[in-house]
Amino acid sequence: MTKVLLFTDGAARGNPDGPGGYGAVLQFTDSKGQLHEKTMSAGYEKTTNNRMELMAAIAGLEALTRPCQVELYSDSKYVTDAFNQHWIDNWIKNNWRRGKSGPVKNIDLWERLLSAMEPHRVTFHWVKGHAGHPQNERCDMLATSAADGDDLLIDEGI
Repeated sequence: MTKVLLFTDGAARGNPDGPGGYGAVLQFTDSKGQLHEKTMSAGYEKTTNNRMELMAAIAGLEALTRPCQVELYSDSKYVTDAFNQHWIDNWIKNNWRRGKSGPVKNIDLWERLLSAMEPHRVTFHWVKGHAGHPQNERCDMLATSAADGDDLLIDEGI
């Protein structure tokens, strides 16, 4: 399996009622030692930061064309803890409910993320945001630029 590094970030202006965007950077080294990189981003008219954090991970994973070993780096505890603390397992077991606090938010994107992960082996890593991590800073720039851009998409889940 090809080893891929996936760096992700989401942003929202005026969370939860403003525009938002995501940024992702995919990197892998081929058999000849050549580094390959792909960046992606998109902006939405009205969304939330958490939805954009999820979309960054989804976009990166959906861009992969064959099964890979993915090291996913995010500054979102919402995303990383869902897997590393096994929240997602309990949500699924409880039919997407969080006990007394009601249904899980963003079910549409959690299901899409799970589907995007299916062919891959994904390990989630949390990185502190705005702390000088070069790839996280790049993703933040991609996400905020997308949120501030033109031709914003509609987030159907809002």
